[in-house]
Amino acid sequence: MMFTAVRTGGIVLLALFLSACVSTVLDVDGKATQAIPAALVAEMSRKSMSASAPILVRIFKQESELEIWKRDRSGRYALLKAYPMCRWSGKLGPKKRDGDRQAPEGFYHVSAGMLNPNSQYYLSFNLGYPNTLEAALGYTGEALMVHGACSSSGCFALTDEGVAEIYAVAREALKGGQGTFQVQAFPFRMTPQNMAKYRNDPNFSFWSDLKLGYDIFEVTRRQPKVSYCEGRYVFDREFEGGEPRDPLASCPPALNAADPLVAGRQQSDRVAMDDLLSTGSVLSAHAYSDGGMHPSFRKLLERGGQASLAKRTSLTSVPISRPEAALADPHSPNE
Repeated sequence: MMFTAVRTGGIVLLALFLSACVSTVLDVDGKATQAIPAALVAEMSRKSMSASAPILVRIFKQESELEIWKRDRSGRYALLKAYPMCRWSGKLGPKKRDGDRQAPEGFYHVSAGMLNPNSQYYLSFNLGYPNTLEAALGYTGEALMVHGACSSSGCFALTDEGVAEIYAVAREALKGGQGTFQVQAFPFRMTPQNMAKYRNDPNFSFWSDLKLGYDIFEVTRRQPKVSYCEGRYVFDREFEGGEPRDPLASCPPALNAADPLVAGRQQSDRVAMDDLLSTGSVLSAHAYSDGGMHPSFRKLLERGGQASLAKRTSLTSVPISRPEAALADPHSPNE
């Protein structure tokens, strides 16, 4: 009877693990302790960065790219490396409910405890979805990860080789004293062209809020401070009485004015977007079947199928998720 109970408990635990992008492997076998590759360490040195310096991560769905930024000796963030994304799922837009296959969009903060060395998908880290705002809005789901392999059901898959580098860089930054690192997940690069292209999308207001955080980082090269009120993101504001406690309540009066350089960037982008709309030179919006794949991986998949992609990249035995949908990714790198 004891054996039966243990066996039953094990089956239940395994089922829970398999319900999302989480671990089913109990042995770490050194994956999580791999050193940062020598070439990447040399690149850090060339850019006046240290392995222990803080990082910031940006993710772009449409472009299927993940960027690691690192703080250099000037105190500002600089781009360390961009990684092609092998697979993400869903469509452009935020994740709202468990099972919708949506990869999240928003601002997240990852601590050391959110690194997963035992991932079924080689290595991974949890984004922390739902964040405070998403939980207040009633969004559901859990264990949304950045991980290896080329399979996604709401996660961002970077291949084993890609996530191994990202994991090592994140681990060393957290060991160096960074309490959490910020992850900014966007539907696309928030350019006037893309904002004009998606002007009629139901998510446009939400994306406009995200764009302020995007612009702050683009202009200042520093991590924006994230707050929530009125059911939306608010950035770099100091409020009377301190931080708003209820993400759905009205925003308290602000004690500080917006950065004039950031405000200038917002204004110039609005003018550029309006000009594109008025001249009719806006490209059609993309309609995703079920997520996308970076063109470099898509070419391999087109030429030789899953076996060719697995052979040419560092992948576990996990199958590529919905390869037909990946091949239908409408994004062109030449746009």
